[in-house]
Amino acid sequence: MITKCDHPGCTKAGTCRAPKSRDLKDYWMFCKEHAAEYNKNWNYYANMTPDEIDAEWERETFGIADKDKEKANKNESEYIQFLNDFLTGRSTFDKMPAKKTVPSQIVSALQVFGLPITATWREVGTKYRALAKKYHPDTAKDKSSTAEFTRITNAYETLKKYFKK
Repeated sequence: MITKCDHPGCTKAGTCRAPKSRDLKDYWMFCKEHAAEYNKNWNYYANMTPDEIDAEWERETFGIADKDKEKANKNESEYIQFLNDFLTGRSTFDKMPAKKTVPSQIVSALQVFGLPITATWREVGTKYRALAKKYHPDTAKDKSSTAEFTRITNAYETLKKYFKK
């Protein structure tokens, strides 16, 4: 919808939007000539102190307000300190307690199922059911399936003890 130019005394069509305030929610509708004149004289930063202008510019450019700089700098300094400690004090990090090692029989049992050492009991159970169905002597027609089924069952029993089930 085209309205009349909002400039007093103008009868041309108002086809150009011009902001009424900094919040950019309400607009004047001017003809091209009056829009150009208005925009030439309009200052987005009018009535703002230099500090407010800097804060606005930083927030718009970097997405962080001046008041949040301290928190960001603190987080950054903690990360830099951690990296520095890691690089220069490597012996401290090397003395940290090692993660629990997994016994070789458990690793072998997980390999039977084709699972990583980080596998959960649920993953073991799912894989066991799938393999047991495939190699069960009653359903499999191959004679070597009995040996494979026994290997799968033994691995499952080993893992069952390990997971305390």
